[in-house]
Amino acid sequence: MALQACALRSLPDNLRTSAGRFVLLPEFVRRGVTLRIVAPLLDGAVPNHGVPSVSADEIRWPLESGGAVVLRMNGDELLALDVAMDGCRQLLDSLGIRIVATGVRSYLRNGYQSWDGSYFVRPGTSTGDGQPAKAPTLGFAMTALLPENADGAAVLGFDRHDRFQTRFRFGGNAAGLIIDAETLLDRTGGCEAETLFLFDGDQVEAVLRRWSRRVAAVAPLSPRLPTRRITGWCSWYNHFAAIDETTISREIRAAAAYRDAYKVPLEIFQIDDGFTPEMGDWLDVRPQFPRGIAPLLAEVAAAGFMPGLWIAPFLVGNRSSLFATHPEWLVADCTTGKPLLAFHFYGEFRWHKRSEEYHVLDITHPGAAGHIAEVLRVWTEEWGARYIKADFLLHGAEYGPERARWYQPGLSRIAIWRLMMTLIREAVGEDVVVAGCGSPLWASVGLIDTVRIGRDMGVSWHGEYSAESLLRDLLTRNHGHGVLWQADPDCILLRDRFHDLSEVEVDALARFAAAAGGVLMTSDSLDELSPTRAELFAGLLRAQTSQCRFPLLGDEEMVIEQCVLAGDVAVDFNLFNPTDQVRTASDGTRVPPHTLIGFRVSGNQARTLTLS
Repeated sequence: MALQACALRSLPDNLRTSAGRFVLLPEFVRRGVTLRIVAPLLDGAVPNHGVPSVSADEIRWPLESGGAVVLRMNGDELLALDVAMDGCRQLLDSLGIRIVATGVRSYLRNGYQSWDGSYFVRPGTSTGDGQPAKAPTLGFAMTALLPENADGAAVLGFDRHDRFQTRFRFGGNAAGLIIDAETLLDRTGGCEAETLFLFDGDQVEAVLRRWSRRVAAVAPLSPRLPTRRITGWCSWYNHFAAIDETTISREIRAAAAYRDAYKVPLEIFQIDDGFTPEMGDWLDVRPQFPRGIAPLLAEVAAAGFMPGLWIAPFLVGNRSSLFATHPEWLVADCTTGKPLLAFHFYGEFRWHKRSEEYHVLDITHPGAAGHIAEVLRVWTEEWGARYIKADFLLHGAEYGPERARWYQPGLSRIAIWRLMMTLIREAVGEDVVVAGCGSPLWASVGLIDTVRIGRDMGVSWHGEYSAESLLRDLLTRNHGHGVLWQADPDCILLRDRFHDLSEVEVDALARFAAAAGGVLMTSDSLDELSPTRAELFAGLLRAQTSQCRFPLLGDEEMVIEQCVLAGDVAVDFNLFNPTDQVRTASDGTRVPPHTLIGFRVSGNQARTLTLS
């Protein structure tokens, strides 16, 4: 670790100490990227402080309000940065450090939950006018900094994710990328941030996988890694909420007939949203299921499938019985004292239910916790569910003490979220598969088996709910698959109609998603597939694919090179052009737009790939 002179007066005004004096602050150089720690952060801002004292392994910023923020640095190749508040006199919302990085070509903006998106961003990119949680200037857990003039990446990442949420706020410009790295302490009384690590590597995905392995190693619960690929059928993307007993029974027969005819592994049969009348009333069943759900799940099991059900455990609709009878089970808004509003539908669309507003179940309330435990006991022990798709899980980890008031005070948002997930795991038992959707990605390690790593399946190439999420998020989150959980890229589309994709595009997207080796499911009626699509799905199900590598991750040429593995052996190599123009791969192969070209790998032939 080398300390170099850094004149604070040469930095922007908001980076000066209150004294405006020269000081020596540490610089770290990785692959030509220089990272300079310039200031402490307290509750999201640089506090008024005096001239810091700096030694080889510590910076101490004295605060005008009393106490000091202390940064301790350990290690060299793997640098650990620990921030703490010395003499803490207040409940902290957040604690961290501000870093200025130069020599950065782009940084990884990593969303916190399944649907937030993960992609590379140029320094200086504006926040935009979209949802704040999806802004390109906001990331969580870790970031990868791609150097301007070198290969590989430098990764800045927190390793613990079971106690607090950690975030990165990006600012500045190409001349100096400002990175605010913070731990959200949520006024719990905590005065120490999670440890932030810096390391680098020659290949972007390999260095990200190294970060995932570190997260797995320090997690309090070992990752749950299914020994087999999760395969199956889900009702959502074909029927959506328009399901009834007749429809589901027909799909059970179709799935069983397809599995037996093609002799393929098809394990799960999952009934998605649409069988309950309102969010929160999980033991009530709509009239479209006159016999209830248990007989239908018995049909599923008799057909040789693992029965699955869908739940959004944190959500409560305003027209549910739970909302009417137990308002004390809902999280309160700090400002109004009323139930906190997660989202609403005031227009024509009401999510196929009667509720206009959706609130958050307060899992810290013993009554609410008992309710969820009883729901899952009934579902598994009495109805026979063996696969639980837990959806909209983000709503247990979205609200800090500045907005939400929970029954049990003093818990971080992540501690609250893990209360729910621990309760679910204990209620369903070790043998039931729990799939997280709309879920925090890193806090879930050890509690869920599979996690959605992107948005819902798209029915077009461009625009909202398009192929974009699969092409973007699978690339940048593949490093966690098989390390932290089994990744779920969402159902693949197989039907011939009711979408805007061409034959080539459907084929490419299905092969690309399946080649990742994670969850492989579809929602399309298996007795209505064309012979070509039926053979395609069968071939994907039979493949022994376990994972893949993206050796050119971070490259801007936009031809995706995907090395497909069975165990540790490369078996296929795909070139995928997601752009609207003909592209040329690194070996000169011309790839038409929206096309995947697959190559069989024989022996040790692995083109130019370097696997990790």
